[in-house]
Amino acid sequence: MMMKGEMFAQLGSLIASVMFFYTIFQRYLPYDLQGYVEKYSHRLLGLVYPYIQITFDEYADDFRKRSEVYTSIQSYLSTKSSTKAKRLKAHDVKGSSSLVLGMADNEEVSDEYQGIKLWWASMKEPPKKSSMSFFPEYDEKRHFRLTFHRRHRDVILGHYLDHVRKQGKEIAVRNRQRKLYINNTGKGAKWSHVVFEHPATFETLAMDPKKKEAIVNDLVKFSVGKEYYAKIGKAWKRGYLLFGPPGTGKSTMIAAMSNLMNYDVYDLELTAVKDNTDLRKLLIDITGKSIIVIEDIDCSLDLTGQRMKKKEKEEEDKEEKDPIRRMSEGEEPTTSKVTLSGLLNFIDGIWSACGGERLIVFTTNYVDKLDPALIRRGRMDKHIELSYCCYEAFKVLARNYLDLESHKLFGSVERLLGETNMTPADVAENLMPKSVFEDAGSCLKNLVEALEAAKEEARIKAEEEAKLKEEKEKDKTANEESIKSGNDKVN
Repeated sequence: MMMKGEMFAQLGSLIASVMFFYTIFQRYLPYDLQGYVEKYSHRLLGLVYPYIQITFDEYADDFRKRSEVYTSIQSYLSTKSSTKAKRLKAHDVKGSSSLVLGMADNEEVSDEYQGIKLWWASMKEPPKKSSMSFFPEYDEKRHFRLTFHRRHRDVILGHYLDHVRKQGKEIAVRNRQRKLYINNTGKGAKWSHVVFEHPATFETLAMDPKKKEAIVNDLVKFSVGKEYYAKIGKAWKRGYLLFGPPGTGKSTMIAAMSNLMNYDVYDLELTAVKDNTDLRKLLIDITGKSIIVIEDIDCSLDLTGQRMKKKEKEEEDKEEKDPIRRMSEGEEPTTSKVTLSGLLNFIDGIWSACGGERLIVFTTNYVDKLDPALIRRGRMDKHIELSYCCYEAFKVLARNYLDLESHKLFGSVERLLGETNMTPADVAENLMPKSVFEDAGSCLKNLVEALEAAKEEARIKAEEEAKLKEEKEKDKTANEESIKSGNDKVN
């Protein structure tokens, strides 16, 4: 029987012989002949080697743009590497909220799909040139190598690779940092962003639970509706109109929607958009999985009056202006030339189909001031009224702010909320402790007192309005009688 020492000696001799012939092959064999030898040697090897290999390069073109396929595979393998690879490499992926663990160079992990075993390897090729480079990261070529048995070729090429890309994109979306974008003023139409870290969720949102559940179900249905929207021939987008008095939670609702859907938020300031062309440019730059927000749409631009007749506009000018309009008096007129037609095309025109999985959200305090064409179904598909605080919404706030599920003052709060109007923002402010000495009971007492004061204020205001109306009616009657008396004297 051959001893181990003799076996290793023969193995070393064999390796040395192979290296010698390989050196001779590289140095003395003509280049064209080398190509033929390699070509037919690979064919010969393929007859006895039953495995297929596919490589995925990190940079797939000459523009130094990282391959999306490579990035998806990297995200997909991050979950496999953390549990199976022996050598790991931590790196920061752009837009990710945490470090991503991946395979170290020249490391290999296995995967399984429908009972088929595969192997992924992270490969790195050192630069061939020894000269100095301005972009050394591009000279080191990296790629992933997938190895599988050739009898599984159809399954791997037909299903597995699509599975890897889809799963990799989903993992990247879950790990990414969500962003809040704002359009810049000045030359060109550009977006700038900050990290979006608003803590609002639907669990902490103060509104009726049934209404809240309906909104969540609608959003979830939209998020999985790609095939459905393609089937019915509509762009994969949905419009939401949030309306109600100030302080009822419209902006908080948008943050909760973003956190639920894991979408970026694009806060579009129409007054900063030069014209309809720039508006389209901004739309093109908006990515999928995003919420496009135009807050206070009734105050952004004079869109509602563009299609009114001159007579109607003159009559409207005679009416008393709302407080927001009065506050804006004295400001310089906007230089934006965005029209109602341009905004309508932005919402559901041909350009709106550029990109998918988008929510478009308008907010307003005065829904009656909006042009019906702007908020019709098909543009603003779902109208959500956010009104004054109800008892169910109060219980959510009490749980959020005071960790209370019940209290002896809850009955008084329920009665007063049914008798007077108070926004969730005002209720929350009264529930928030103002010092370390305030407990839940004192905060609830403050709320009861505030509700009673609001009720009394509303009563006094109603009496004054009734009195003023009565005086106007008396003046009107007196004028009519005076005119009638004058006519009788003439006759």
